[in-house]
Amino acid sequence: MQRRDFVQLVALLGWGGGPTGALAHHGWSSFDQSRPIYLEGKAADVKWRNPHVELVLELPEPLRLPADLAQRALPAQTAGVDGPALLAKAVVPTRRDRRWEVELAPLFRLGQWQMPEIKNGDALSLVGFTFKDEAGAAIVRAEYVFLGGKVYGLRSSPA
Repeated sequence: MQRRDFVQLVALLGWGGGPTGALAHHGWSSFDQSRPIYLEGKAADVKWRNPHVELVLELPEPLRLPADLAQRALPAQTAGVDGPALLAKAVVPTRRDRRWEVELAPLFRLGQWQMPEIKNGDALSLVGFTFKDEAGAAIVRAEYVFLGGKVYGLRSSPA
């Protein structure tokens, strides 16, 4: 069972704050924020909707960490995110999945960043977090998205 399917099942059964509370938002505590990962590829199965935009990222073989990743310019953010440190610590995942489910921010936040709508087939890369020891499904919560020559920080509103 996929993570979001489980969350929806919990909501339907009335656990975790009732049906509307559980569907409205789920926490990020299950993601290992001490180990950022880098992914790049082409978007597929994009769901541009709330509560979070979701897509499948189809990765090339082999996936390599860009030599310039740690030096990439990042936008200023109002949240306490040390972006340069995240980029410097980013690694490619050890698991061999060629398709990763990606969770982005809610539509409102993406609108604040003026991120264009991602379409199936669009090329993008990201730095984000997956589960501890990369256990479970191949899911990543995006922290920074590199799209169309721009970078978008998803944790907060633009500074």
